[in-house]
Amino acid sequence: MNRELIIDSGVAEVNIALLEDKNLVELHKEQNSNNFSVGDVFLGKVKKIMPGLNAAFVDVGHDKDAFLHYLDLGPQIRSLNKFSKLATQGRAHLVGFEKFKLEPDIDKAGKITSVVTSGQQIVVQIAKEPISTKGPRITTEISFPGRYLVLMPFSNKISVSQKIKNKDERSRLKRLIQSIKPNNYGVIVRTVAENKKVSELDTDLRILIEKWEKVMAKLPNLKAPQKVLSELNRTTAILRDLLNESFNNIYVNDRESYDLLRTYLERIAPDKKEIVKLYKGRTPVFEYFGVDKQIKNSFGKNVTIRSGVYLIIEHTEALHVIDVNSGHRVNKEKSQEENALVTNLEAATEIARQLRLRDMGGIIVVDFIDMHDAKNRRALYQHMKDEMAKDRAKHSILPPSKFGLIQITRQRVRPEMNITVLEQCPVCGGTGKIRSSIMLIDDIENNLNYLIHDQNEKHLTLTVHPYLYAYLTKGIKSQQVKWYFRYKQWVKLIPKKNYHMLEFHFYNKRGDEIKS
Repeated sequence: MNRELIIDSGVAEVNIALLEDKNLVELHKEQNSNNFSVGDVFLGKVKKIMPGLNAAFVDVGHDKDAFLHYLDLGPQIRSLNKFSKLATQGRAHLVGFEKFKLEPDIDKAGKITSVVTSGQQIVVQIAKEPISTKGPRITTEISFPGRYLVLMPFSNKISVSQKIKNKDERSRLKRLIQSIKPNNYGVIVRTVAENKKVSELDTDLRILIEKWEKVMAKLPNLKAPQKVLSELNRTTAILRDLLNESFNNIYVNDRESYDLLRTYLERIAPDKKEIVKLYKGRTPVFEYFGVDKQIKNSFGKNVTIRSGVYLIIEHTEALHVIDVNSGHRVNKEKSQEENALVTNLEAATEIARQLRLRDMGGIIVVDFIDMHDAKNRRALYQHMKDEMAKDRAKHSILPPSKFGLIQITRQRVRPEMNITVLEQCPVCGGTGKIRSSIMLIDDIENNLNYLIHDQNEKHLTLTVHPYLYAYLTKGIKSQQVKWYFRYKQWVKLIPKKNYHMLEFHFYNKRGDEIKS
């Protein structure tokens, strides 16, 4: 399989597209200002304990308090609390983590009131990003995923991925990890560690231990709520989890991101650093590689497959519903049952891709075309499982019900990818009335005047439609040059093809949009 990563680094966000054999299978949007990514470690403060829910709400600095359930505490929460308290007081180095005596595990059926108290400072990790009106979901079972291993402080257990089937290899890996692992660290050996040398595993382990030591070293200077350690950004996390021999190219349109990726690859896979390539073309990188076109074809309520089969995808508060329709695909030489099987198999492949692409989570119900033959229903179920095996998110698939429905549950840790593909009137926004276009430059200048003189903003970036960009930058005495002499600072202009004609947005030097 040929894998390529296309990275479009913009002012406010980074868009990442994963292509498998030129087909778009994953799309990620990473806000440059996102402070609550999965894997981030925080020093939080317990705000409220809810005995009825057996949970607590913890302040980690988000608008909504984070949710911590008793089952997310982990068996070694008492050890974490005790050692982090020593670290906060600056006394952890006197004990040493490897010599620290672990506390007994907590009772699986216990009560949260026996473990945490209101007002207590506690080290937590983001398990689910804030979604809709909900705050982050957190855990105190801290873990650090590497390329080959996952490190879990306050444990001595060694586990090997179930996907490694060879008994001798499983035993070899366990022995190797036991020989290099310090005390009080648990390790999960990932599938990609199969047949790897001890030097590679040891390097990965040392990097992960460094992360944990950084967390403890920072605690004496922090007061909750505050971030202690950031997880890798989305791009490097994808590389960490997916990088293998099938990865052929990584194209990125930003010099800084290019240098960071090469440095990261040089650390984890030196032989792969040459696959990172800086894209310098004038055409936007997503447009050049055909990603934009695939996005337009793949999102929205109706998704058409090349053969004419199409899906209708509906979203509700509780679940997602997908309806499979044969469209104009009917082979007269085959029976209705055979046509239904072929259509369902093709739809199942696209559905598995859609779940990854949109990052749909929760409960998904798929209404396939009815099939009466039990053998065909089993074939569909097996095909669905095979296609979903490519998905990194945890999921569970039930066999077809007597009504022909297949139910899927899929882990959701981030907000679902939702892209609007229907285009509204580029000027009036559907109201039937528009503001006079002659006032547009006046509107922009009014905003500029306010942001520069009243708000004292520096290094402003203005994003506009390409036609407006051409008007503002044309000639020696362009509008952009006039602004420079008027405001004594250069306003950077960036054309955006997806904007309507009169749309514009201002961004500060950090890439945050300025609402004016």
